[in-house]
Amino acid sequence: MDKKEEEQFPAKIFVVKTTTGQERNVARLIAAKVEMTNIPVKAILVPETLKGYVFIEAEGPHFVEEAITGVRHVRSRIPGLVSFSEIERYIIRKPVIEDLDDDDVVEITGGPFKGMRAKITRIDKSKGEVTLELLEATFTLPITVHSDYVKLVEKSKK
Repeated sequence: MDKKEEEQFPAKIFVVKTTTGQERNVARLIAAKVEMTNIPVKAILVPETLKGYVFIEAEGPHFVEEAITGVRHVRSRIPGLVSFSEIERYIIRKPVIEDLDDDDVVEITGGPFKGMRAKITRIDKSKGEVTLELLEATFTLPITVHSDYVKLVEKSKK
């Protein structure tokens, strides 16, 4: 978003600190309270990668205070505003395959090989698949899995 668009639609985004791991529950409770009492809250964002925080878009801090008052697992509202450019990275999700290279060590997060570590031998970005060699197997067994089912553990030394 460029400066003109931000000035045209000023987003007032506030940060609420929550108990770690309870972000979604807090968001659901706030959403239910907002619906029941007609508090003018525009949006509630729970970033998957940022633990312990919920972002709320509203016209003013008093609406956020009203929405979070009495909600379990809410610690506090952090004073001040957050610009849209600061939270944009939590909204736009970058595919895992962009960070992967040959010879990287990954952990398989789903399927029959879940929890096993493997080394990447080939990456097919058009299909979104990676071919792996299991490190914990007694013999080399190449397997192909979707890139969403791998988590980077260690980059290659190249």
